[in-house]
Amino acid sequence: MMSLTEMTEELAIEASGLKKSYGTAHVLGGVDLRVTRGSVFSLLGPNGAGKTTMVRILSTLTRPDAGQARVAGYDIVGDRHLVRRCISLTGQYAAVDQLQTGEENLRIMGRLSGMSSRQARGRAGDLLDRFGLAEVARRRVSTYSGGLRRRLDLAAGLVGSPSVIFLDEPTTGLDLRSRQTMWAVITDLARSGVTVFLTTQYLEEADQLADRVAVLDGGRVVAEGTPEELKAQVAAQRLDLTLADRAAFDEVVRGLGGRVVTSDPGHLTVGAATDGTAAHIRAMLDEVDPGRGTVQRFAVHSATLDDVFLALTGHAAGQASPEGPTAKEISHV
Repeated sequence: MMSLTEMTEELAIEASGLKKSYGTAHVLGGVDLRVTRGSVFSLLGPNGAGKTTMVRILSTLTRPDAGQARVAGYDIVGDRHLVRRCISLTGQYAAVDQLQTGEENLRIMGRLSGMSSRQARGRAGDLLDRFGLAEVARRRVSTYSGGLRRRLDLAAGLVGSPSVIFLDEPTTGLDLRSRQTMWAVITDLARSGVTVFLTTQYLEEADQLADRVAVLDGGRVVAEGTPEELKAQVAAQRLDLTLADRAAFDEVVRGLGGRVVTSDPGHLTVGAATDGTAAHIRAMLDEVDPGRGTVQRFAVHSATLDDVFLALTGHAAGQASPEGPTAKEISHV
């Protein structure tokens, strides 16, 4: 377990041995994290892994049972009021007032943050321009698309100029175009010096945005590194095989052993680690299908965070963690 006495000015978030339980449900089992200032850090995990509970603890909404953490240099328990001055939290669903306009929402947030009327108006205008909302600024939020509401929600969280922003699955339910727009906004935030702590089930989102990724499963961090480092742990490349029948599938899985990255008996497909060279692929095909009747099709792909996730947790993103509480249980804590 890490000691917080070693925390430096380079760290925006540091957690040591965080634990949390609700009755018999052990949500976090001793989590250590370090997040560099001005970076995008992504926490991945299946439903029930403890992602939202981790965000709630770091944003001072929930107290840990054990362990310590600092955010923006302040202790999350002893200095919670100071932490709250430095952070913003955006959840899965937009929290803006749908009966007011986008501009009115931001101006009210500014006034609640202690700004004068003039300051709040100026800050609202800046954020509306920054998030591409100027054209819809005077329309009621109830007329906004899901993507526009998410952008307005994120803008509202930035009214007070936080140094750390927590985004808990911010693109859930958005179409691809809206998600890509949000990705651009998040990238710009990090470039401006804001630290972004992102939880997501969209693995390509973490691959696209994150400087570092931690995989949380069963309340514990099972791996951490850059996306490329994590993918290299699984394989640089993956050879996907579609087998002729179930007997062939079982035989190939046994023969490949620890080289298997993914397997789907329902679709008779197996993914195996390879270096991607023609020689190695030929050798693997000869090994698993010497009689030329076992493999129906094959394809070569670069390893993805999906491969990492499956290899580390044994299940796909979006599925419930077998060791943790359900997403519904977490939503009530």
